[in-house]
Amino acid sequence: MKQTSFKFKPSLHVPFRDTGAIARVRAVKRADIEKHSNPDYRIKVYPDAVVPFIWVSLVFKYLREALEAGREFVLITPNPNPMYAQLAYLINQYKVDCRKLYTFNMDEYADENGRTAPESWPFGFMYAFKKYFYANLNSKLRPLEKQCFGPMDKNIKFYGKMIADHGGADLCLSGPGWTGHLAFIDPDSPEYDGNKYTLAQWKKLGPKIVTLSPFTIAQNSLHGSFGMSGDLSAVPPRAATIGPNEAVSAKHRIQTFSISVHNTRTAWQRMIARLAMHGPVTPLVPESICQTLRTDVLVSETIAEDIKPDWNKGY
Repeated sequence: MKQTSFKFKPSLHVPFRDTGAIARVRAVKRADIEKHSNPDYRIKVYPDAVVPFIWVSLVFKYLREALEAGREFVLITPNPNPMYAQLAYLINQYKVDCRKLYTFNMDEYADENGRTAPESWPFGFMYAFKKYFYANLNSKLRPLEKQCFGPMDKNIKFYGKMIADHGGADLCLSGPGWTGHLAFIDPDSPEYDGNKYTLAQWKKLGPKIVTLSPFTIAQNSLHGSFGMSGDLSAVPPRAATIGPNEAVSAKHRIQTFSISVHNTRTAWQRMIARLAMHGPVTPLVPESICQTLRTDVLVSETIAEDIKPDWNKGY
């Protein structure tokens, strides 16, 4: 049968709709993915199994250097992440005094009224952070528990100032969601609407209570904490989050692209990673802002893989 082309516009639900830019980044090959015009945006591809080790090693390196020099270290932390237990292990092994460590969680779930989840909720991000990181630290090395902060409905209006009062973050950890979100800054949420703000305006926006994108709810329904079963009703509809300003103001960033569907070659992140690393810098792909900033970029081989059809696979 003779093949013909079939042209169409992306669904109106898709936040970033520049088909020219999409086609260009879709065609970025594994061999070229590490190339970037900004020398401070340092892309490196690693074997899938090595990415977590590199991530933990880098975070430990930056944290240890600052704390052993007697400096305060301010860390913006995404959750939930079991690898924090490995970070705690290294801190314990090398006896790094963390009394000058201040952690600020990126985000936290909220209900339909914007009321954030309590710290005791097992699916919440502060619960996860203290479970994986804080509880695993040697009690003699821990920072005071009051130095572990998270965005809440009660502090969201001044959460950005809380970080700024410590001189801004020394290190911000991130990785894109299916929409390209950074933290829970979704481009299609009404609170950070990517079509409403210029890039300059958007970069100055601070923490907010936001409405989660349907894409984000679908993505998170595949997380281990929610049973990996696509249970859309299990994911809260709103969240508290840092704003672009907090990520932009950080002195350094580690950006990671390594999410596949539970260690298979299926990876929703393969395409959005290319847009975040090689597409236009735009509020419609929030993680793309890191392209303009000093950032260590960790990419797994699965994510770096060329994008091409597999005609032997159906559903």
